[in-house]
Amino acid sequence: MVFGNNIKKLREEKNLTQQQLAEKLYVSRQTICRWENGVSQTKGY
Repeated sequence: MVFGNNIKKLREEKNLTQQQLAEKLYVSRQTICRWENGVSQTKGY
């Protein structure tokens, strides 16, 4: 869950909402939520 915690911490430091971060990364808000909650990991492309 380190990945999710890091994403959330960095997002909050930049004062971004999940929606704003999702738009910057071209993913859905639900994807950001899943990452932050440890439900889904990114693929290591």
